[in-house]
Amino acid sequence: MRHNRVSYRGILNHCYQNTIDGKLIFYTESDFLVYFTVFCTIVPKYRVKILGLCLMYDHVHKSMIAESTKDLYACSQNVTSVFVKEHNITLGRKGSLFRKPFGSVPKYGDKKARSNLIYVANNPVERKMVERAEQYRWNFLAYAVSDHPFSEPVSTHTASKYLLWAIKTADKKHENGEYLTNPLLQTMFKHLKPKEKEQLIDHIINRYNIIDYSAAIRFWGSYEKMLAAIHATTGDEHDLNEIFVGKNDNVYPQMTSILLLTNRAKDIHRIIGLTADEKISLFNYLQGKTSAQPKQIAKYLHFSSGI
Repeated sequence: MRHNRVSYRGILNHCYQNTIDGKLIFYTESDFLVYFTVFCTIVPKYRVKILGLCLMYDHVHKSMIAESTKDLYACSQNVTSVFVKEHNITLGRKGSLFRKPFGSVPKYGDKKARSNLIYVANNPVERKMVERAEQYRWNFLAYAVSDHPFSEPVSTHTASKYLLWAIKTADKKHENGEYLTNPLLQTMFKHLKPKEKEQLIDHIINRYNIIDYSAAIRFWGSYEKMLAAIHATTGDEHDLNEIFVGKNDNVYPQMTSILLLTNRAKDIHRIIGLTADEKISLFNYLQGKTSAQPKQIAKYLHFSSGI
């Protein structure tokens, strides 16, 4: 951790975390939800306000206002520690996942704060995953104006008993101040139809969500004006030299879909523990079946042998 890290009360900080060797973090919806519920359970314990959050497949962006450097550091460290522990259990791996130290840059003044919030929201647009920022679920932008932006409202009269149980379970965990683990989420999703799975994901995000949208929107005056600014702006963060691999991050869910549909993986998380020879076989297979660049496939497989 940098000892000269600086944050000031009331100043927006752009915090970002990259993985060691660019390894992938998120493979399934459950992976995203574990991080999100860990994040939303731990952050309220600190004097920190969240104005933006974007979970990309291999890195994380956060727009945070902390009361002090100590709060910023302790909050980020706690979230990372808890999530990596859960992540390692799921993937059957050991050791660190993220590079140290995490990056943070204070954004002085409204202009720089606006630029940062736009950049964080637009990360999936830059990676050609969606055309507009609000179409990406995991930057949570659409939840500023809807509690079910990616699904139909849940009706207790037509919902299956499995969906109602899953909703009740999520609500109970939230009430108890507990995050959701991957095994529990897999159980909750197990008997749901695709439509109900989307409804449950929206419900969980809405229930746990701690993003202060009003604080973010105040930089523009309305959600509509904020969205218009996001749509009209692209480009880099001047304080962040973010290096992307490949031109499109949609290759990551594409690889997951291919491996599951062809039964080359029953549990996508198990590919991390394969032998080097098995990973080379999958590497060659995915290279022939997708448009992913070699480095993207290596990131996906957690292959650090220099392919």
